[in-house]
Amino acid sequence: MNKGILIVVSGASGTGKGTVCKKFLEENPEIYYSISATTREPRVGETDGKEYFFITREEFKTWIDEGKFLEYAEVYGNFYGTPLHKIEERLNRGESVLLEIDTQGALNVMEKIPDGVFIFLLPPSLAELRSRIENRGTESPETLERRFNSAKGEIEVGKKYRYVVVNDSVDEAAKQIKNIFVAESCRTERNLSTFESLK
Repeated sequence: MNKGILIVVSGASGTGKGTVCKKFLEENPEIYYSISATTREPRVGETDGKEYFFITREEFKTWIDEGKFLEYAEVYGNFYGTPLHKIEERLNRGESVLLEIDTQGALNVMEKIPDGVFIFLLPPSLAELRSRIENRGTESPETLERRFNSAKGEIEVGKKYRYVVVNDSVDEAAKQIKNIFVAESCRTERNLSTFESLK
Protein backbone atom coordinates (compact mmCIF):
# COMPACT_ATOMS: atom_id res chain seq x y z
CA MET A 1 0.00 0.00 0.00
CA ASN A 2 1.29 3.47 -0.89
CA LYS A 3 1.65 5.92 1.97
CA GLY A 4 -0.62 8.96 2.05
CA ILE A 5 0.63 12.42 1.04
CA LEU A 6 0.97 15.35 3.42
CA ILE A 7 -0.08 18.58 1.66
CA VAL A 8 1.02 21.74 3.47
CA VAL A 9 -0.58 25.05 2.43
CA SER A 10 0.66 28.37 3.80
CA GLY A 11 0.23 31.99 2.90
CA ALA A 12 0.49 35.40 4.45
CA SER A 13 -2.35 36.68 6.63
CA GLY A 14 -5.19 37.82 4.34
CA THR A 15 -4.13 35.68 1.37
CA GLY A 16 -7.33 33.63 1.61
CA LYS A 17 -5.73 30.28 2.43
CA GLY A 18 -8.65 29.23 4.64
CA THR A 19 -11.19 29.89 1.87
CA VAL A 20 -9.06 28.14 -0.78
CA CYS A 21 -8.44 25.11 1.45
CA LYS A 22 -12.16 24.85 2.23
CA LYS A 23 -12.97 24.84 -1.50
CA PHE A 24 -10.25 22.24 -2.19
CA LEU A 25 -11.58 19.95 0.57
CA GLU A 26 -15.19 20.31 -0.63
CA GLU A 27 -14.09 19.01 -4.04
CA ASN A 28 -11.77 16.34 -2.60
CA PRO A 29 -13.57 14.91 0.45
CA GLU A 30 -11.24 11.90 0.61
CA ILE A 31 -8.48 14.18 1.92
CA TYR A 32 -8.37 14.60 5.69
CA TYR A 33 -8.09 18.15 7.06
CA SER A 34 -5.70 18.33 10.00
CA ILE A 35 -7.20 20.46 12.76
CA SER A 36 -4.66 22.55 14.68
CA ALA A 37 -4.74 23.37 18.36
CA THR A 38 -4.56 27.04 19.35
CA THR A 39 -4.61 29.25 22.43
CA ARG A 40 -6.36 32.13 20.62
CA GLU A 41 -10.00 32.97 21.25
CA PRO A 42 -12.55 31.54 18.78
CA ARG A 43 -13.80 33.98 16.11
CA VAL A 44 -17.52 34.37 15.45
CA GLY A 45 -18.88 31.15 13.91
CA GLU A 46 -15.87 28.99 14.87
CA THR A 47 -16.49 25.74 16.76
CA ASP A 48 -14.11 23.81 18.98
CA GLY A 49 -12.97 20.65 17.19
CA LYS A 50 -14.04 21.92 13.78
CA GLU A 51 -11.86 24.91 12.81
CA TYR A 52 -9.43 24.44 15.73
CA PHE A 53 -9.04 22.72 19.08
CA PHE A 54 -9.26 25.75 21.39
CA ILE A 55 -7.15 25.08 24.49
CA THR A 56 -5.53 27.12 27.26
CA ARG A 57 -1.85 28.12 27.30
CA GLU A 58 -1.31 25.70 30.22
CA GLU A 59 -2.84 22.79 28.24
CA PHE A 60 -0.76 23.75 25.21
CA LYS A 61 2.47 23.70 27.24
CA THR A 62 1.56 20.27 28.62
CA TRP A 63 1.06 18.97 25.06
CA ILE A 64 4.51 20.36 24.13
CA ASP A 65 6.11 18.58 27.11
CA GLU A 66 4.38 15.33 26.14
CA GLY A 67 5.62 15.56 22.52
CA LYS A 68 2.11 15.67 21.07
CA PHE A 69 2.87 18.19 18.29
CA LEU A 70 4.32 17.71 14.81
CA GLU A 71 5.10 21.42 14.98
CA TYR A 72 4.03 24.43 16.96
CA ALA A 73 4.67 28.16 16.82
CA GLU A 74 3.74 31.40 18.51
CA VAL A 75 2.03 33.83 16.13
CA TYR A 76 0.71 37.28 17.13
CA GLY A 77 0.93 36.29 20.80
CA ASN A 78 -1.00 33.01 20.45
CA PHE A 79 0.24 29.43 20.14
CA TYR A 80 -0.72 27.16 17.22
CA GLY A 81 0.26 23.51 16.91
CA THR A 82 -0.38 20.41 14.79
CA PRO A 83 -1.34 17.25 16.76
CA LEU A 84 1.05 14.54 15.56
CA HIS A 85 -0.62 11.15 16.11
CA LYS A 86 -3.70 11.81 13.95
CA ILE A 87 -1.54 12.71 10.96
CA GLU A 88 0.78 9.70 11.33
CA GLU A 89 -2.17 7.30 11.62
CA ARG A 90 -3.81 8.54 8.43
CA LEU A 91 -0.63 8.74 6.33
CA ASN A 92 0.28 5.18 7.31
CA ARG A 93 -3.22 4.03 6.28
CA GLY A 94 -2.63 5.51 2.82
CA GLU A 95 -4.85 8.54 3.42
CA SER A 96 -3.68 12.01 2.39
CA VAL A 97 -3.75 14.93 4.82
CA LEU A 98 -4.08 18.68 4.26
CA LEU A 99 -2.29 20.94 6.71
CA GLU A 100 -3.03 24.68 6.62
CA ILE A 101 -0.35 26.36 8.74
CA ASP A 102 1.80 29.49 8.96
CA THR A 103 5.30 29.68 7.49
CA GLN A 104 7.04 29.26 10.85
CA GLY A 105 5.29 25.95 11.46
CA ALA A 106 5.74 24.81 7.86
CA LEU A 107 9.52 25.27 8.03
CA ASN A 108 9.57 22.88 11.02
CA VAL A 109 7.46 20.33 9.11
CA MET A 110 9.85 20.55 6.12
CA GLU A 111 12.59 19.22 8.39
CA LYS A 112 10.50 16.40 9.86
CA ILE A 113 8.56 15.32 6.74
CA PRO A 114 10.68 16.42 3.75
CA ASP A 115 8.58 14.47 1.24
CA GLY A 116 5.53 16.59 2.09
CA VAL A 117 4.02 18.76 -0.66
CA PHE A 118 4.62 22.38 0.33
CA ILE A 119 2.43 24.96 -1.44
CA PHE A 120 2.62 28.71 -0.84
CA LEU A 121 -0.40 30.87 -1.62
CA LEU A 122 0.33 34.36 -2.92
CA PRO A 123 -2.05 37.34 -3.23
CA PRO A 124 -2.40 38.90 -6.71
CA SER A 125 -0.74 42.07 -5.32
CA LEU A 126 0.20 43.73 -2.03
CA ALA A 127 -2.57 46.30 -2.55
CA GLU A 128 -5.11 43.47 -2.81
CA LEU A 129 -3.64 41.80 0.28
CA ARG A 130 -4.00 45.01 2.31
CA SER A 131 -7.56 45.42 1.09
CA ARG A 132 -8.46 41.85 2.15
CA ILE A 133 -7.04 42.37 5.65
CA GLU A 134 -8.92 45.70 5.99
CA ASN A 135 -12.19 44.17 4.76
CA ARG A 136 -12.16 41.62 7.58
CA GLY A 137 -13.06 44.51 9.87
CA THR A 138 -11.47 42.71 12.82
CA GLU A 139 -8.24 44.69 13.07
CA SER A 140 -7.39 47.97 14.76
CA PRO A 141 -5.16 50.35 12.73
CA GLU A 142 -2.14 49.17 14.77
CA THR A 143 -2.75 45.43 14.36
CA LEU A 144 -3.61 45.98 10.67
CA GLU A 145 -0.22 47.60 10.11
CA ARG A 146 1.54 44.86 12.09
CA ARG A 147 -0.20 42.10 10.11
CA PHE A 148 0.53 43.78 6.79
CA ASN A 149 4.24 44.23 7.56
CA SER A 150 4.45 40.67 8.87
CA ALA A 151 2.73 39.42 5.70
CA LYS A 152 5.45 40.98 3.54
CA GLY A 153 8.05 39.02 5.51
CA GLU A 154 6.06 35.79 5.20
CA ILE A 155 5.87 36.22 1.43
CA GLU A 156 9.68 36.24 1.33
CA VAL A 157 9.73 32.87 3.18
CA GLY A 158 7.41 31.50 0.45
CA LYS A 159 10.46 31.13 -1.83
CA LYS A 160 11.46 28.06 0.24
CA TYR A 161 8.31 26.17 -0.79
CA ARG A 162 8.22 23.68 -3.66
CA TYR A 163 5.11 25.17 -5.30
CA VAL A 164 3.43 28.56 -5.50
CA VAL A 165 -0.21 29.33 -6.34
CA VAL A 166 -1.56 32.87 -6.86
CA ASN A 167 -5.01 33.28 -5.29
CA ASP A 168 -6.64 35.49 -7.91
CA SER A 169 -9.74 33.27 -7.93
CA VAL A 170 -10.65 30.77 -5.20
CA ASP A 171 -11.91 28.19 -7.73
CA GLU A 172 -8.76 28.46 -9.84
CA ALA A 173 -6.42 28.31 -6.83
CA ALA A 174 -8.19 25.20 -5.48
CA LYS A 175 -7.93 23.61 -8.95
CA GLN A 176 -4.20 24.29 -9.10
CA ILE A 177 -3.68 22.66 -5.67
CA LYS A 178 -5.60 19.63 -6.97
CA ASN A 179 -3.34 19.49 -10.07
CA ILE A 180 -0.23 19.61 -7.86
CA PHE A 181 -1.64 16.82 -5.66
CA VAL A 182 -2.40 14.60 -8.68
CA ALA A 183 1.09 15.12 -10.12
CA GLU A 184 2.69 14.35 -6.75
CA SER A 185 0.55 11.19 -6.44
CA CYS A 186 2.08 9.97 -9.70
CA ARG A 187 5.72 10.42 -8.66
CA THR A 188 7.68 7.18 -9.02
CA GLU A 189 9.04 7.18 -5.47
CA ARG A 190 5.49 7.38 -4.09
CA ASN A 191 4.46 4.29 -6.06
CA LEU A 192 7.23 1.79 -5.33
CA SER A 193 4.78 -0.58 -3.62
CA THR A 194 2.78 -0.68 -6.89
CA PHE A 195 5.93 -1.80 -8.73
CA GLU A 196 6.55 -4.47 -6.07
CA SER A 197 3.01 -5.81 -6.36
CA LEU A 198 3.47 -6.32 -10.11
CA LYS A 199 6.55 -8.53 -9.73
